[in-house]
Amino acid sequence: MKSIGFLGVGHYVPETIVKNDDFVARGLDTSDEWIVSRTGIRERRVAAENEATSDLAVKAAEAALKNAGVSPSEIDLIVLATSTPDHLAFPSTAAIVQHRLGVPMVPAFDVSAACSGFNYALTVAHQFCLSGAAKKVLVIAADCLSKIVNWDDRSTCILFGDGAGAVVLGEVAPGFGLLSSDLHANGAEATSLIIPDGGTRQPITPEIIAARTNKIAMNGKAVFKLAVSVVGPSIELALKSAGLTIDDLDLLIPHQANYRIVEAARERLGIRENQVFMNLDKYGNTSAASIPIALSEAVSTGVLKPGMILALTGFGAGFTWGTNIVKWGVGK
Repeated sequence: MKSIGFLGVGHYVPETIVKNDDFVARGLDTSDEWIVSRTGIRERRVAAENEATSDLAVKAAEAALKNAGVSPSEIDLIVLATSTPDHLAFPSTAAIVQHRLGVPMVPAFDVSAACSGFNYALTVAHQFCLSGAAKKVLVIAADCLSKIVNWDDRSTCILFGDGAGAVVLGEVAPGFGLLSSDLHANGAEATSLIIPDGGTRQPITPEIIAARTNKIAMNGKAVFKLAVSVVGPSIELALKSAGLTIDDLDLLIPHQANYRIVEAARERLGIRENQVFMNLDKYGNTSAASIPIALSEAVSTGVLKPGMILALTGFGAGFTWGTNIVKWGVGK
């Protein structure tokens, strides 16, 4: 069987930085110490008024293509994970990105799995490559959560940021690349992290806009408990599927949501702090984009080296979660 892995990686974050103290300056009842101690976040990036999800996605994709040495004309498929598409229903953000990148008229579609979106998109793209339906796939995760957050809700607005990450998938040396995937969803917990109104269940009205129920709403305690309960087992299941154990794991790149969630998972798994890559303090929770942004930074800083066994694990609204196990090695 062919080995499918990463030919290149890239990311992009907006220029505007919002620090914790900026919330205090706006009159929000919080502090830098309060936010850092409960989340690990010190600042986040926020898209400009004229920046949409596709703008971030295009820049991350261009960086990944350049890193891979692959031209847009070589891409056979685009899979884009996002919860914040440019347009509410259609067209897909992937189609917009396909046109702007100059990629031929190949299939391009969005995947919606919230903060687990990159895990889902990566797994789908991997199957296309394994089947022979595609040779090189552009996988992008991009979100502009600043556009859908209630900036007066202390429980949510401090958490989220904007950004995009991308990878180019293709055939790599035997034994390298994506080794296994573990994906799950539990719709019974759908209301734990949700945008209550504005969809087909409750179409937008002036009253909804006034009440801001078309913005992110979260039961923080429920999300924390759910995440802590699923992250460790998912990593263990994915390792087992790859014929590996936790002792084989060199580096964990988790969804960058909350430092305490990651710490709980790390302690459960019995791995060292230096085996976990974190950039949460700089970017906050960028939803589906958080894992590929962190992956790109782990590569560019030299933390991730060829031959390492890597776990990419995500969790988020749906409730969804998943893990991909990778033996790192770019290209053949």
